[in-house]
Amino acid sequence: MAVDSRRTRPLWATATAVLAAAALSACGSGGADPAAAPAPSSTAPSSTATPTDVAPPPVKGKLRGYGTVRQLSETADLVVRGEVEAVGFRVDEVLRAVTGSTVRAGARITLTALPAGVPDMAHMSKLEAGQVVVLYLARDAAAPTFRTLSGDFGVFDLSGSGAEAVATTRSQIMAVSGLNAEDPAASGHGFRTTLGQLRTVAAQVK
Repeated sequence: MAVDSRRTRPLWATATAVLAAAALSACGSGGADPAAAPAPSSTAPSSTATPTDVAPPPVKGKLRGYGTVRQLSETADLVVRGEVEAVGFRVDEVLRAVTGSTVRAGARITLTALPAGVPDMAHMSKLEAGQVVVLYLARDAAAPTFRTLSGDFGVFDLSGSGAEAVATTRSQIMAVSGLNAEDPAASGHGFRTTLGQLRTVAAQVK
């Protein structure tokens, strides 16, 4: 039976249109709008994470500076001349001591370092066995030990003997600049005097 081609042409056209629409629809669904994508998670890190850094020790206050030997003498609980030993300090002379002190010539006392965390600790010298010095000391309230006033401020190295023995500040920077009055010109350059003068100033302090 013959089919009239004029009757089938509209059907082919309709089918072709339907297939084309279906193809366009499929292409459109594959190109979704990026803005519609879910936002990345902003969940905070777990609180159980182990820290990788150890907190440094708390920094303590800076040391007090002293301008004169008199200031050191007035502040110190004990001013002594003697020699640093392998363990402790041998007292050969007490230049000054607060009321109630039991330290006498011939005694041996224990010295302690400054508290950890003081920034100026890095600039301090060390007292070593055999050194002959005059020390301006503060007594520990909790133990029978002593520490030098503000580190190197409280240390004078001695050379020679008798009242004319030369007393020189351990540090040039952390040092007084005069006996009873400060000398701005000498500040930062260390200070030199005699054992006799240190004795005189200490005796003047009540």
